Parts: sequence; structure tokens; C-alpha cells
Amino acid sequence: MKSLFAVTILLAGAVWAQTSRADREFLKNAAEGGMDEVKLGQLAQSSGMSSTVKRFGERMMTDHSKMGDQVKSLADSKNISLPTSVSVKDEASYKLLEMKHGDAFDKAYISAMIKDHRADIAMFQKEIDTGSDPDIKALASQALPTLHEHLKLAEDAARELGISTTTGE
Repeated sequence: MKSLFAVTILLAGAVWAQTSRADREFLKNAAEGGMDEVKLGQLAQSSGMSSTVKRFGERMMTDHSKMGDQVKSLADSKNISLPTSVSVKDEASYKLLEMKHGDAFDKAYISAMIKDHRADIAMFQKEIDTGSDPDIKALASQALPTLHEHLKLAEDAARELGISTTTGE
């Protein structure tokens, strides 16, 4: 039994060692970002004034929950620990957004979604271009079209709300 345990530990260590620091950091950031999108999507559903914003929030919850499950499953298979909550920065942004109401909430939320999804697309594209783990690169490749679709939906919502899609304001 001891030898089976030792082999398991060695194999787990070998899998972890094969995954670069940058790939592990990507999974960590993807997990945190996904949790943030879900949390903000819930807020949009409860605080949004526009039906477009509420639907967008629902879509963020659905899609980012699914992506989060995929990230977690892949990280688990590679013995990579992921955060269980959003970053301090994301929590602070949430608190600021939570204080807004009505049209001000809708505009601030959609502006944040444009900014977040542009950053997400850049992060996922970088992983595809420079990542070393083929499984993590495949996950990024699979998620990228959905992120592009989210950005388009956010930009469409911005136009509907009278927000510039170039500045997000």
C-alpha cells in the first residue's frame, strides 16, 4: 500500500512539474475571472433595469459556470489548486457596482463587461499562442469563441444603452 501511495505522489508531482508556471497562472486567472463573471451576472439579474442587461447577466452566469467547471476539472486532473473566491480587486469592483441602481447600474455593468471580455480574450489568446500545456491550450481555444460572442453581445447592449463601445463609457 505504501508503494502505491508513493507512486501516486510521484505521478502527481510529475504532472504538476510538466505544467509551466504560466499555464498554472492562466488556469488560476481563468478560474477567478469566471467566478467574477458569474457573481456579476447574478448582480445584473437582480439589479439590472434593462431586460437586455438581465439577459446578458443570465448568459454570463450560464456560460461562465460551465467554463469554470471545465477549468476546475482540468486543474484537478493536473493537481493544480485554484482559488475558491474572486480576487480582492474583483471584490472591490463588485462592491462599487453593487451601489449603483437603474440606468447607472446597467451602463456601469455593460462597460465593465466590455473591458473584462477584451482582457479575457487577450489572456486566452496569449495562452493559445504561448502556452506549453496542450490540454490547457485546448481549453483556451475551446473557450475563445464564446468570449468573442460575449464581447459582441456586450457591445450590442452598450449601443442599446447609448454607451460608446470604443471607450465603454
